[in-house]
Amino acid sequence: MIRVTLLGATGSIGQSTLDVLARNSEAYQLVGVSGHQRLQELLDICIRFQPFYASVPEAAANPFQQQLRDAGCRTEVLAGPAGLEQLAAEPGSDLVVAAIVGAAGLLPTLAAVKAGKRILLANKEALVMSGALFMDAVQQHGATLLPVDSEHNAIFQCLPDHFASQGLAGSGVERLLLTASGGPFRGWSREQLQSVTPAQAVAHPNWSMGQKISVDSATLMNKGLELIEACWLFNLPPSRIDVVIHPQSIIHSMVSYRDGSVLAQLGNPDMRTPIAHALAWPERIHAGVSPLDLVKYGTLSFEAPDEAAFPCLRLAREAFQAGGTAPAILNAANEVAVTAFLERRIGFLQIPETLERVLQLSKVCPANDLQLLLSEDQLARQLARQIIEQFH
Repeated sequence: MIRVTLLGATGSIGQSTLDVLARNSEAYQLVGVSGHQRLQELLDICIRFQPFYASVPEAAANPFQQQLRDAGCRTEVLAGPAGLEQLAAEPGSDLVVAAIVGAAGLLPTLAAVKAGKRILLANKEALVMSGALFMDAVQQHGATLLPVDSEHNAIFQCLPDHFASQGLAGSGVERLLLTASGGPFRGWSREQLQSVTPAQAVAHPNWSMGQKISVDSATLMNKGLELIEACWLFNLPPSRIDVVIHPQSIIHSMVSYRDGSVLAQLGNPDMRTPIAHALAWPERIHAGVSPLDLVKYGTLSFEAPDEAAFPCLRLAREAFQAGGTAPAILNAANEVAVTAFLERRIGFLQIPETLERVLQLSKVCPANDLQLLLSEDQLARQLARQIIEQFH
């Protein structure tokens, strides 16, 4: 039995992971889970899967433990940030699915890395924020890092078998092509985007995702964060990574080789496919995903992203090129701006405006210290809130 810890069990990635685990219960045992807000759902997960540990916020720990006891569940509760890091590093698990949304996933994911775990990375923000520090820790502690984001997982599947141990050296890889659906507003002008509502922004045409990532997809910031993530995962500069709009979301990404070959990974838009791939790698398991019917789709189309209407992609590229703490600053400002948009305190176009102003007003420092990164993250959030207040 492969023992699995699932960080962020109640989110969309968490739910898809649970589905794959349930379909392959003879091979996998869920030994740890975490949740933050939807604790009733986490309680149901604990009752169903009977993990050894569950991590919850400090204030909820005692009542949650009592609920578990009342339900006859022996799961032990770990409280607060320290408990979450303890869960991530718990020696009783073989692999950790890092599916916490946003900057909150950085410290527990790093704890799993430092414990030398096999990490299934769905929390792109952790890598965006800490970049070199994160990858150095993976190397130093002998952790294995497998991408779960559909685009990065697709690239991983299209790379030579020796990539995981030897990197891209001698692989003949020329470029990476990250595909993007374009979100719900593909083809819209800036004028049309002025009146976008949160309900429209979270209604993704192809994928079922949480609110934050759905808004990021609508602004193309999700693709910007994925661009930064790809630079670190595959050790390539942004100049060798192209973003291509592919509305059908059938080709999840591609790898272009020196000899002119382009390899693509195709499949229905369902996160259970990359999750199952990363769980079983280098083997394959059943994911519950229906076979791809290319005749049904008929035509696959591609176009360049409109960075004038959707400047977040440009901002992400510029942040990576600026280096240091710039990507962490960008990510922090984006989390604050997306929350403000969902709460109807700013408009859709004010998301990238907030990010650009925060980047302009922030001092970029070398990102060689974790505490410094966390401090800059908080300063960027504070600055973003001040800018949002000025919009009023």
